[in-house]
Amino acid sequence: MMITVRNAELADGKFVAPLIIEAIGDIANRMTGETEPKAIESELITLFERTDNRHSYLNTYVAEHNGQVVGTLVIYSGDAAPQMDANLETWLQEKGAEIPKVDKEAHEDEYYVDTICINPDFRGKGIGTILLEFSEQLAREKGYKKISLNVETQKEKARKLYERMGYVVTEPWTIIDEPFHHMVKTL
Repeated sequence: MMITVRNAELADGKFVAPLIIEAIGDIANRMTGETEPKAIESELITLFERTDNRHSYLNTYVAEHNGQVVGTLVIYSGDAAPQMDANLETWLQEKGAEIPKVDKEAHEDEYYVDTICINPDFRGKGIGTILLEFSEQLAREKGYKKISLNVETQKEKARKLYERMGYVVTEPWTIIDEPFHHMVKTL
């Protein structure tokens, strides 16, 4: 199977948003200030189309197979997250939504894999590995010595994949009152 990874484009929002929602679950509700599934997806596309937040197309890459988006990767530097989170809070405030406590998800010296999700029809075909290898290449190109991610404690299969890729659990982490493993790979 031929997989290519490229920068996301504005037109990819309708393909990327459902994958991000699947990956982050209820966090999408808090990020968008919405509760209805169609509104959550619509507002996540709005965030994707903006240039100032974590889930911007500027921080997103897509995996393609025969021109179809089959996976997505959202990645950025840990030191850029505080400003992106402040921008998200301002956007939520402007639209009159509840402003959630946005938890820190990475240390400043880490290149951070925020979201990675594969289309269910394409799972188990190595696309996740391809995206992780791509993220490590990006981190090296940007001069980072560490790359990190957080995985929910109950997602054992995902944690084992990350461990096979060289990531180690470095500390417990909490995001929106849920327990995670913070995993880091030295590059």
